[in-house]
Amino acid sequence: PSINNHEAKKRLGHVTVVVVGGTGDLARKYLWQGFFQLYADQVGKGHTFSFYGGGLSPTEKGTPLLFGILKELACPPELSAERCTLVKDQFLHLSKYHQLKTTEDYEKLSQQIKQQLGQEGMVEAGRLFYLSVPAFTYADIAEKINNTCRPPSDAWLRVVLEKPFGHDLYSAQALDKKLSDQLKEKEMYRIDHYLGKFLCFRKKSLTKSAKEHHVLEIEIFCRIQFYDQYGVIRDVLQNHLTEVMTLMLMNLPANLSNSMEILQNKLNFLASLQHVDNSNAVVGQYQAYNGEVQEELNKTKDYFSLTPTFAGVVIHVDNVQYEGIPIFMTSGKALDERVSYARVLFKNDVFCIQDPNNVQCKSKQIIFSLGHGNLQYPAILISKNLFKPELVSSGDWKEVTEYKDVNVLGLPLSDYYIQSPVTPREAYCELISHVFFGRKDSFISAEGLLASWAFWTPLLEGLSRVFPRVYPGGEANGNLLNFQLQGHQVAFSHEAVVNVINPGAKDNFQVMQGKYRSSEMVSAWAQELVERLASDLLLAAEEAIREEGQFHLALSGGSSPVALLRALALNLYTFPWRNTHIWQVDERCVPHTETGSNFRSIHDLLLQHIRIPYFNIHPMPVHLTQRLCVEEDGGPALYEKEINKHVNGSSFHYILLGVGQDGHTASLFQDTKLENDEERLAILTESPIKPHQRMSLTFTAINRARRVGVLIMGKSKHELVSQLSRIKGESSKYPITKVQPKTGTLIWYIDYDALLG
Repeated sequence: PSINNHEAKKRLGHVTVVVVGGTGDLARKYLWQGFFQLYADQVGKGHTFSFYGGGLSPTEKGTPLLFGILKELACPPELSAERCTLVKDQFLHLSKYHQLKTTEDYEKLSQQIKQQLGQEGMVEAGRLFYLSVPAFTYADIAEKINNTCRPPSDAWLRVVLEKPFGHDLYSAQALDKKLSDQLKEKEMYRIDHYLGKFLCFRKKSLTKSAKEHHVLEIEIFCRIQFYDQYGVIRDVLQNHLTEVMTLMLMNLPANLSNSMEILQNKLNFLASLQHVDNSNAVVGQYQAYNGEVQEELNKTKDYFSLTPTFAGVVIHVDNVQYEGIPIFMTSGKALDERVSYARVLFKNDVFCIQDPNNVQCKSKQIIFSLGHGNLQYPAILISKNLFKPELVSSGDWKEVTEYKDVNVLGLPLSDYYIQSPVTPREAYCELISHVFFGRKDSFISAEGLLASWAFWTPLLEGLSRVFPRVYPGGEANGNLLNFQLQGHQVAFSHEAVVNVINPGAKDNFQVMQGKYRSSEMVSAWAQELVERLASDLLLAAEEAIREEGQFHLALSGGSSPVALLRALALNLYTFPWRNTHIWQVDERCVPHTETGSNFRSIHDLLLQHIRIPYFNIHPMPVHLTQRLCVEEDGGPALYEKEINKHVNGSSFHYILLGVGQDGHTASLFQDTKLENDEERLAILTESPIKPHQRMSLTFTAINRARRVGVLIMGKSKHELVSQLSRIKGESSKYPITKVQPKTGTLIWYIDYDALLG
């Protein structure tokens, strides 16, 4: 039988496909196979086609390269050998190489397309450009397409863009601006081949299982072969795994073919993600990577790359459905198995006494296997002790009943209900088909791209100064990359034995003790300093509770205690919170629910993560009778009365202070008048910066404390630390110098950035 597109049942018009970078590696491995599959699917159904492989090489060099690729294309499994030979011959006949280097080259291509349409009397349906080229060329090529290769207004234009789409929020915004100057958003298809792997899975909703069972955690894992200089977070987590997460956890629209609603639901989910920073991530670098980079970039042996090749990140969501459920996103190179999956792990409320191997005693989980690993094919696996899924009625899926003798994430295959696509399609084949049909839900919108970068960029900026943990690769990694959840944060479970990256001498300091302004001083790099301060607080708490049964801790506001509060939140079980009272050193005169409130900061960073009796929390009363810090309302007197009631001798066990760059501490400033308030424990004060009104403990209250810690961190405080070291005794210019506990102990906690500059 012959194939004659002119005798197709419907005349749907002619489609021109142009693969820019058509002889490159991606085109050779995946793209031409995808377009061959598209042609095989559509031949005889009403469209006619022509295919161009574009490249920088002249025609005489590029043509044999292109046809060398096309002749190696595999037959789609649904075609017989005879039919495939016919379809493939026709596909090669419709394909041509075209040099695409200059604007004139693109003009010639456009003229050739018009000439072919005119000669054969065809109506143009549209033009599909696939840019399989480096991202830095996108803007230039988009301009050439816009100026020379646009089809008539009644035909469509679709331009496919491969990642990366920028390397942070700012570069992504700049690229988006350049592209949107040339192309409409509806014309751009930002591709992520992992979407193709995951699209079919999400049609099977998690809503039923999430409502009927308690979700314990969600894992998204990808182990792939290599990363470029972008590193694992930019190369995999920000795009592939973020897209898997949004497709997996967004609200499903009633109509799965509604592209706009799907894109909006993805945006809504991204907007619900909580902020992530260094405390939510661990990073590593496999041992041979640095040598590879030195060789590739022609660097000397003293060059060290901080590019991570492994990352584990915990993400939390601010919505009712997933509140409190950690999402673990992990990817790495040189792990012991190449596997990609997304898993929902459920709580198992069955307690087994004698038969732990009974299926009801095992993990309850849903696994979306994206291929590779023990299973080798894409599938959905549902634990038999969870529920039996219905088979999708479309005929695209089948139930797997023959089990290989392998385990998948802790369970043998026989413990799962397994469903798999009847005919698994390569991801690029799926996505190319969706471009052809204009299915935008399968691609990344500009809003979604920028929302993803807005989420990841703060973490990337924070990790840019972090040395990744070095690991050997493969089975030799042992437990080196295992990490654990601590509150809302993550940390490696085991100490690293070896660190191949040797920082400078300054970086080899651990914790040092000395004297500063005639008092004790502890110095270290920021993380070690905060850990030491948290440890000292724990010792002080245990001592106070042994002697008096309770521990009274007063915390200052501002930026200084933020890292400490996060560290304390990790001590959910070791710190004696039940016997601890939390007080405020100072407060801004704003409602406690507002983000500028010091109490709100203490709540968000610490209180909401720990189990502490409600009556042990003592916020400063700045909001009385629907007014803020009005003298007649007597807020300071009320707080003083509460201190006298609960704190023995009005002497806090521990007061933690910070220091502003102007030398103020608590909310006690250079101009604060204290002459008439010498015996008062709390007063209203005025700050030189907004919000001006404050409430603060007085120096009388501070200097009665058993222990006072002053935490100073950051290079911006170096000059202040130097100035204070030269001042003997008190100085009215620097209120911090008035902190002189009468019978207690003063300890300065100063990080190396503040101490050494």
